[in-house]
Amino acid sequence: MTIKDYLISATPSAQRGLLLPEWVVVLYTFLTLPLIALHWSEYPELSTMLILRGGAMVSIALLWAVHCWHPCRLTIFVRVVWLMVMLSWWYPDTYSMNCILPNLDHLFAQAEQWLFGCQPALLFSQQWTHPVVSELLSLGYVSYYPLITAVLLSFFIHRYECFERAAFVIVCSFFLFYLIFIFLPVTGPQFYYYAVGLDNIAAGQFPELGNYFLTHTDVLSAPGWKEGWAHWLVEIAHEAGERPTAAFPSSHVGITVELLWLALETRRKWLIVFVAVFLVLMFFSTFYIMAHYVIDALAGLVVGTLFYFLCHRVFDYCS
Repeated sequence: MTIKDYLISATPSAQRGLLLPEWVVVLYTFLTLPLIALHWSEYPELSTMLILRGGAMVSIALLWAVHCWHPCRLTIFVRVVWLMVMLSWWYPDTYSMNCILPNLDHLFAQAEQWLFGCQPALLFSQQWTHPVVSELLSLGYVSYYPLITAVLLSFFIHRYECFERAAFVIVCSFFLFYLIFIFLPVTGPQFYYYAVGLDNIAAGQFPELGNYFLTHTDVLSAPGWKEGWAHWLVEIAHEAGERPTAAFPSSHVGITVELLWLALETRRKWLIVFVAVFLVLMFFSTFYIMAHYVIDALAGLVVGTLFYFLCHRVFDYCS
């Protein structure tokens, strides 16, 4: 199809209502509003939380109105892209909500120690210091949104009839992860290790922190080759939006697993290999840069697969 075709072709079934991925955002917004109402006096960023929800609803309504005025594939694409952009804004919101709960990192660090006899997130980056390893794993971590973009573009261009379903799987899974993060306040090694001190971690001591992260967001710098451009991108990403939240299970690993399942749907070999390679890098990078414990990454593999099939089933039921 040409660019003109994307501009003038009416969408299949001349859809006029909200897309199912947009309904996910609406549902999440209204599911979390009662929680905000119950604890509004405790949340340190209440105004930001309310502005995010109001802005999401208004922007979705405006883009829907544009599509009603000129229904075509391009307006559908813009609506989905906007949902993907907003996902990065919803992530810090999980910290704004779970920071009032007692932190659980001590339990996860203890579980890590029991399973592996050490803290792999602490030792991995110390053992593998070669610049090539550092850059490859850092590249794996920052490939997150480019991978999502590549898979969605493949569906949009080559399998448009399944484009909305693919977008729904991704968006719905993100918000399922966000719901878990709200009620499971685990920050990951980069925050927990900094808070309790590396000497305690090396000695196998994992103190409870209670509500420490309600007022502290200090973080260890990402390990690796400091001169590398991929490492630099990781540092930028952390400075821009990292919060002490969202460690278990790893949504980076979980969503990338789903991207591999979606790539398999396309039957495009280059895309399957591309996503599979970056899934391997993503898995190891999560604890190499100390964003996650190993058990977070392992759980991400399982939960991501479960969410993929669950979201497929829900889409088929609702569509």
